[in-house]
Amino acid sequence: MSVESVLIPDDRAFSSFKEECGSEEGWSLTYNKTGMTVWTQTIGGDEEKSLHKIKCRMACKDVPAETMYDVLHDIEYRRKWDANVIETFDIGKLTVNADVGYYSWKCPKPLRNRDVVTLRSWLPTGSDYIIMNYSVKHAKYPPKKDMVRAVSIQTGYLIQSHGLNHCTLTYLAHVDPKGSLPKWVVNKSSQFLAPKAMKKISKACLKYGEWKQRHNPGFKPWLYPEQTTLPTIPVSELSIQHADSLENIDESTLSEMQTREERDSD
Repeated sequence: MSVESVLIPDDRAFSSFKEECGSEEGWSLTYNKTGMTVWTQTIGGDEEKSLHKIKCRMACKDVPAETMYDVLHDIEYRRKWDANVIETFDIGKLTVNADVGYYSWKCPKPLRNRDVVTLRSWLPTGSDYIIMNYSVKHAKYPPKKDMVRAVSIQTGYLIQSHGLNHCTLTYLAHVDPKGSLPKWVVNKSSQFLAPKAMKKISKACLKYGEWKQRHNPGFKPWLYPEQTTLPTIPVSELSIQHADSLENIDESTLSEMQTREERDSD
């Protein structure tokens, strides 16, 4: 695709994302316990080589939707609670509700760690909030030698309010992690990693108010765009990140290594 193919999502894109978050048609239920539900969807006919979508929904009875929205936006707080993060930072803004950022994370051993550069956009709609992203290329942030550059085809969160201290969080991810992954990775993502990550977000929400009071409490540029200090990036500096233009890593023969964190939780 050409540079013009980089589009900032409009209302239709947000509506489509919300609709997919609520739909169960074509999805396979893989996990359903204590307020947490996970579905997966295979894209393509070859189970071993196809891409997978994952959708995870969690009921949060002690978390206001507004707090969940703040936690998912607050990059400084993410560095504190997200144990998988290696590096994360904002690159620049596009509009009052769209920016470009970098995120790298630890993968289950023995897989190589991944990173992405994404165009992120967000939209509060009444009592609901949406944050979503897709991968883009920026000349100043090429793939790194020690990382596998993954591709977010579309990833995001839908937060739905159910009163003062109750919300539902839906995470929807259509990601090409690049490389031929062993099947245990897909199974582990739906049965262990996704629910565990969602629970960590919920726990982080409970501690956010106290933490924010001690860390620039009035600074929330996702709510007050006039506060942002990010440089403006012209869309012309971005292009679509296609998976087939990146190095393909074959990790399909790697066997699973149980991490200390998993052993502790057994």
